[in-house]
Amino acid sequence: MKRYIPDMSVLTNGMLRRLMESELRDAEIIIPPGLISTLESQAKQMRESGLIGLLEIRRIKELGGQRGITLRFPPAPEGWKDSGPASLEDEIRRFAAETGATLITSERVSADVASILGIETMYLEPGDGELRARIMRYFGPDTMSVHLKAKVRPMAKVGRPGKFKLEVLDERPLEESELREMAHEIMELARRNPDCFVEFEREGASIVQLREFRIAITRPPFSDGFEITAVRPVAMVQLEDYRLSEKLKNRLRSRAEGILIAGPPGAGKSTFAQALAEFYRSQGKIVKTMESPRDLQVSEEITQYTALEGDMAKTADLLLLVRPDYTIYDELRKTSDFQIFADMRLAGVGMIGVVHSTRAIDAVQRLIGRVELGMIPMIADTVIFIKNGEIKEVYSLKTSVRVPSGMAEADLARPLIEITDFETDEPRYEIYTFGEQVVVADVREQGGPPRESRRRYRFYR
Repeated sequence: MKRYIPDMSVLTNGMLRRLMESELRDAEIIIPPGLISTLESQAKQMRESGLIGLLEIRRIKELGGQRGITLRFPPAPEGWKDSGPASLEDEIRRFAAETGATLITSERVSADVASILGIETMYLEPGDGELRARIMRYFGPDTMSVHLKAKVRPMAKVGRPGKFKLEVLDERPLEESELREMAHEIMELARRNPDCFVEFEREGASIVQLREFRIAITRPPFSDGFEITAVRPVAMVQLEDYRLSEKLKNRLRSRAEGILIAGPPGAGKSTFAQALAEFYRSQGKIVKTMESPRDLQVSEEITQYTALEGDMAKTADLLLLVRPDYTIYDELRKTSDFQIFADMRLAGVGMIGVVHSTRAIDAVQRLIGRVELGMIPMIADTVIFIKNGEIKEVYSLKTSVRVPSGMAEADLARPLIEITDFETDEPRYEIYTFGEQVVVADVREQGGPPRESRRRYRFYR
């Protein structure tokens, strides 16, 4: 009877089960104890890889009874202690060498190491893995996102950014078992398909990128129920589709190198960022992206980077060595994101940052306190506000030294940031220091009371 020992990779991607269904007969499969304990530990942390691995072992055990394949679970060797992935791989190779079993793996490095050590190895190369997951059946041509939760009817957002409606896809609420099956298929596809990624796994949550689909899987205790949310872009547009003025096109082409793309969630910011990335690529520029997770839909010439070792600062260090002409940073939320954006811009890299905000000025205000006030126009000279998939406002930023609007005394002159409407050059806001505070003043003329009482302020300490 031929003996086989699988590693973690062929369990979590389902390839061992498919091998049993197609080729293996009258064989013995040995499951090392370290593999079981690792899967158990991951499952207790509610990580999808552990849950999937244990489910696969249950399935192959049932399948083995039908196909004359025996599963054996030997005890852990005396003194063995789980010390992480490297220890587990050593144990699996040791079991294979001692029993004369064939190691089955879909990891190229593991297969090479086992061959060097003289261990008979079966390498199962991951295939492309067509997207056959059941969740795909919920997507129509205009579906933006699908929202599935246990004991709740499946729903979807249908339409375009800013012009969508929420539709119930089925009156029958979903069972948790159905969602677990879908999650298993999604994770299996992500591990088999080289164009797909498991962006991260945490206790109770996983983020997966299946080509253009970004899928979030959450489980109790992190969420109050098992939930799967899948989002995809529904519009692949070019910059010409936005009907930009020649003035704005010329600025994007020749001057703007610190751009903030702002807008509320679902407004179409990422869609515009994609169009801008393709515009710069077509101009013969080297373009990269910084995303976590990676979900921008761009051409192959544009390399998409995520957080290196979980840290975007390390990604920035690498990009400063690569020196792209433009980098899309999707998206800026935490203080560290703005600081990394500023550091790369001041190093000479053209930067485009995607920022959540309800108004165009809010994107600028998010820089206050995170970078030196006087450096803001050098970091971001253009703000493009997107709403309902359209460009609503474009602001231009510059520094000057003068008396702020509404003040008369010449000795009150100070450095300030002027924010103007790009198309009309009409002043919109001024940002300056007043004592120990930072003032954001709205200077637009709207009639009514005298100018001094008409201005609106926002103060920052």
